[in-house]
Amino acid sequence: MKQMQIPKRLTTALVNSLTAGVVPRVGLEHIAVGRKAEVASILQDMDNIAEGGAAFRLITGRYGSGKSFLLQMIRNYAMDREFVVADADLSPERRLVGTKGQGLGTYRELMMHLSTRTRPDGGALESMLQKWIAGLQQEQMQATGLRPGDPQLYEAVELQIYAVSNELQSLVHGFDFAKVLAAYWSGYKLGDDDRKAAALRWLRGEFPTKTEARKELGVGVIIDDDNWYDYMKLWSEFAVRIGYKGLLLFIDEGVNLYKITNSVSRQSNYEKLLTMFNDTMQGKAQYLGIYLGGTPQFVEDERRGLFSYEALRSRLMDGRYSSGSRRTYTSPILRLDMLSHEEILILLQKLRNIHAMHSGYEPRLSDGQLIAFMQAAVGRLGAEELLTTREVVRDFMDVLHMLHQHKELTFEELIGEREQEYLASGPSGNSGSKDELDDFLAEFDL
Repeated sequence: MKQMQIPKRLTTALVNSLTAGVVPRVGLEHIAVGRKAEVASILQDMDNIAEGGAAFRLITGRYGSGKSFLLQMIRNYAMDREFVVADADLSPERRLVGTKGQGLGTYRELMMHLSTRTRPDGGALESMLQKWIAGLQQEQMQATGLRPGDPQLYEAVELQIYAVSNELQSLVHGFDFAKVLAAYWSGYKLGDDDRKAAALRWLRGEFPTKTEARKELGVGVIIDDDNWYDYMKLWSEFAVRIGYKGLLLFIDEGVNLYKITNSVSRQSNYEKLLTMFNDTMQGKAQYLGIYLGGTPQFVEDERRGLFSYEALRSRLMDGRYSSGSRRTYTSPILRLDMLSHEEILILLQKLRNIHAMHSGYEPRLSDGQLIAFMQAAVGRLGAEELLTTREVVRDFMDVLHMLHQHKELTFEELIGEREQEYLASGPSGNSGSKDELDDFLAEFDL
């Protein structure tokens, strides 16, 4: 069967990212395996959000299990479905709240990475506003026959803009948000780039003081650490009114909240997370999805994790009927298991073919050799629990690079050399998961 061709731009991004052990921003659909139930559940979230609902999900799994991959894949799906998306990684400088503006830092990061299908790499704020205004002008010209530059056209467009602004004014902080939108329109209409830039700075959360905001825009408030999440709810409402399906926030590295040493500060962040959870679950937010990635420890540790905050623990913990091997994919927590041996084999097949396509050669490794690589990986680490998809992929990319660049080297020689080095360093001797892998191999007669 002929291999599907993938553009060089995508194979380059995939090969470079996976070699470095990071999640690619594009081309994920070509290497996605498993996760069907999780993806289907989040796609259902999107349908609900587009109808005016909201969603909150914690995506948990240990390091290397595929949390970031799943978040990125869903982000790409969302843009294809005409959602606005924004993503940010939490860090010591970016939290949900903080005494040094860390909450505002998260807002600014999200706004920097605001993306749409036509602007997938971030920085979509101004293009969204321009697309909206240009769309209104086009509608009015078609409806009235007015030409560009006609004062009556500006008046008609202005009425439409104020109609949207008036709808937002009933929401918390909506009046000031609407005033800034009007200021942007004023700058657009008059060709005043400074006024447009000031409006964009305010919307990005970049005004340091209320005095400066009042001076430049006539607005007496600014986006700050306390109110930034309220503005995210406004953005979700505004996005729908200008033609999108809603707003999805992808926030990764939640473990940085767990790492906050000051218990009062940590609890303040969990309290903000509880507010976000309640808003989405109780219908106080519309057209908004929040997806937070973190480790099981960040969620379940009862001393410092989310479960140390009783109000969150009672809302997030599994019901008594969905624990164990059976689980529901509609609960707030999506727990990612490691990929199965079958899924890892499929992934390695995809990577083998993509690497060959990218470098312009015929794939040489057989499925039997891919499974031998898996055996070596499991045996080297000693236990399946230690085997992460990230480690397998990075090591396999290393094998592909070595074999392509050193034509005289065979797969068996390369693997054999590494295994000898490993044995010399002293293996753990845990063969339990290797026995399980051998059972899996028997199904393939290998």
